[in-house]
Amino acid sequence: MQVKAPRGTYDILPPDSWQWKNIEKIIQETAHLFGYSEIRTPIFEHTELFERGVGETTDIVTKEMYTFQDKSERSLTLRPEGTASCVRALIEHSIYGGVMPVKWYYSGPMFRYDRPQTGRYRQFHQFGVEVFGSNSPYLDAEVIILLVKILKNLGLDNYELHLNSVGCPACREYYRRELLAHISPVINKLCPDCQSRYEKNPLRVLDCKVPSCQKAISGFPNIYNSLCDDCRQHYAGVTSMLEYNHINYIHDHNLVRGLDYYTNTAFEIHIPHIGAQSAVGGGGRYNGLVKACGGPDMPGIGFAMGMERLLLAIDTLPGRDMPESKLDVFLAVLDEEYTCQAMQVLENLRNANLRADRDYNGRSMKAQMKFADKLGARVVVLMGKDEIESGSFTIRNMNTREQIEVAAAQLIPAIKDILV
Repeated sequence: MQVKAPRGTYDILPPDSWQWKNIEKIIQETAHLFGYSEIRTPIFEHTELFERGVGETTDIVTKEMYTFQDKSERSLTLRPEGTASCVRALIEHSIYGGVMPVKWYYSGPMFRYDRPQTGRYRQFHQFGVEVFGSNSPYLDAEVIILLVKILKNLGLDNYELHLNSVGCPACREYYRRELLAHISPVINKLCPDCQSRYEKNPLRVLDCKVPSCQKAISGFPNIYNSLCDDCRQHYAGVTSMLEYNHINYIHDHNLVRGLDYYTNTAFEIHIPHIGAQSAVGGGGRYNGLVKACGGPDMPGIGFAMGMERLLLAIDTLPGRDMPESKLDVFLAVLDEEYTCQAMQVLENLRNANLRADRDYNGRSMKAQMKFADKLGARVVVLMGKDEIESGSFTIRNMNTREQIEVAAAQLIPAIKDILV
């Protein structure tokens, strides 16, 4: 029986892997401009970290985590998101004792047992940023501006920024009581998940995508009217800075995000034209998370973007060219007795930052030329007895099919002139 990739996973093959690399490069370079440094955390962590960090009432913890016991019967979980791991690293290495704020970014695979569909997989990839050590609303705005800047640098100008405040624990408790009173008369009309959420965290009901639930709770009180003065001022600081920087946003009363740790600012980015799964990223402030995970009482904020969703959006852009993945040079060797010299020529080409390769299957010269064409080589260098004896090379421009002969010392400059 043929062995296939597990359901909900997939292989990233060339040339798609070139597209991934190009997107990752743009994202990372943009993050560097904003003063972020990369952090790399383990792919699996102790299960307790996600139970405390993500929230025991979330769908991620209750339904979606890949959890297993190791040989010492410790409960471990493949990371379903990146924030909790960054918080754990901050605490474990006492980073909070240094200069604040700390700005990190990360990228890599995450794992959730979910129903696979377009843009959603069980192994998926995220890019995210986390900032610890400042409660400034202007930092919230800068984090959002970074997210918008990344989208624009990727060519995704047609986005929607959804924004809300979920308040602090004090004013959210007041809102929670209001929401319970509103939902209580219609609880029997809610889906089983929302009936469970109602008991544990009624704000999660607002996040449900089941149409019957949304209909049942229509007219619900919005959290903005319950914000305390501090939270209202914080939100005003965020929105005023976004407006000053000409960042358009939609105030979304339904936006509470799917994780329990959020406080104050919450936001999502949507690309409307990619279909029902239009959210490509989002995040918010989580001022109680570091303390909940065993660290000091320290504010934090961050966001994450789904790479698969980003790729869906980028693929819809008109005139989007794939990044260059072709060879610069193919070295066609006429006789195997010149293999040692050929390897030296390849080494010289590669040391000059030219992408170079040759045939290793004993093809004829005609077959080598066809092979070079299939590889997309822009230049072919012919190497045989005549070239070895004369100390020169024949270069073929694969676009124009013109050939020139150059001295060995001029090989690399001549190739670069063609490639310009």
